[in-house]
Amino acid sequence: MEHITLLLGIVIVTALVFDFTNGFHDTANAMATTISTGALKPKTAVAMSAVLNLVGAFLSVEVAKTISGGIVNEDGLKTEVIFAALVGAILWNLLTWLVGLPSSSSHALFGGLIGAAVMSMGWSSINGGTVVTKILIPALAAPLVAGLAAMLATRLTYRIGRGTDTRATAKGYRVGQIASAGLVSLAHGTNDAQKTMGIITLALVTGGVLNPGANPPMWVIVSAGVAIALGTYLGGWRIIRTMGKGLTDLQPQQGFAAQTSAATVILASSHLGFSLSTTQSCSGAVMGAGLGRKGGVVRWSTATRMFVAWGLTLPAAGLVGAGAEFLTQQGPWGIAATATLLVAGSAVIWVLSRRNAVDHTNVTADEIRHDGDRANAEPVGVVTTAIAAVTPPPAGPVTTLDASSDEPVKATIAGPTTATTGAMADPARPATV
Repeated sequence: MEHITLLLGIVIVTALVFDFTNGFHDTANAMATTISTGALKPKTAVAMSAVLNLVGAFLSVEVAKTISGGIVNEDGLKTEVIFAALVGAILWNLLTWLVGLPSSSSHALFGGLIGAAVMSMGWSSINGGTVVTKILIPALAAPLVAGLAAMLATRLTYRIGRGTDTRATAKGYRVGQIASAGLVSLAHGTNDAQKTMGIITLALVTGGVLNPGANPPMWVIVSAGVAIALGTYLGGWRIIRTMGKGLTDLQPQQGFAAQTSAATVILASSHLGFSLSTTQSCSGAVMGAGLGRKGGVVRWSTATRMFVAWGLTLPAAGLVGAGAEFLTQQGPWGIAATATLLVAGSAVIWVLSRRNAVDHTNVTADEIRHDGDRANAEPVGVVTTAIAAVTPPPAGPVTTLDASSDEPVKATIAGPTTATTGAMADPARPATV
């Protein structure tokens, strides 16, 4: 480390700041459903996730090698380009966190890196084949695969548990959720922590500290793991609230199915070196679990805003990265100006977030109208109705909650119900946040 220059040191620190934002931006991936169903208390959930993210950072370096030697050509790449890329990624992460949208930290990093590299060296600096096969294709496939797996797992779960007491089985599924949430956290560490390892390794290669193709040094692995763990413990409460309740209402059975499906997809991709978005995988799994339960409602207005954010992430972070690289090309004063804009932009976003703060004390709060309906309720959409209609309802005795007294009431569900009949379609009142 004695050969690290001041600029390279700034880049390494900035990369760890990005890793920190990645941690609190993606906490919802593992813990949103666990918190929303009451399986774990908010602070306990994020603490467990932080520890397992740290452990996961040591399990593999395949994704790190994809980033450090696959997306852009290392020949002629300057350290300033990596700094500009990180600026674009951090600002996009903070902006989407402010509005509570679970966008992809991974794609923010990729977009910033591609935009900065193109501004510096032109389109020839990008390895198009790697971008398509290891970024774009996984971005499209991961949420679909995770969503389909979660939907099928949810249906299977309810079919296996039909005829049993819902309240009794829910306890068991909450325990299963804790295990599956831990698996998602571990998978997140194996995938997302490695992205920062890869970007720091790339910076060390451009600075002449490491040879091209080198694996991340141990101090890089440790620092990246600690940074993402600290960010995870801070908790991205705004995004946890969106994923926990903004997309759909989840029961413990659905939460278990969603988390298990997402973890399987993420771990498989990490093993293959695919740098997919854990956010997209987990969001797809949550929506699939919502569609897998009879009467489940996916709030398509929230989902649409999330899809738009996914589509904008690469180009938006790329434009910011390109602009930052244009500034850094002007010399030392340009680098200083870029750093100043990053700090100022981050400060403004933080101040704006304080106007309507969301933390562990109110992440499970739910706005209630005078008529008893949730303020964020949304009518059942056409897609939800069509998919839910072909799913048989859970048969046998189930436990519901009486709306007037909030007392448990035994009921037997027999025969089909429609997805548009409200309480009739939902045999058990889902956990609320």
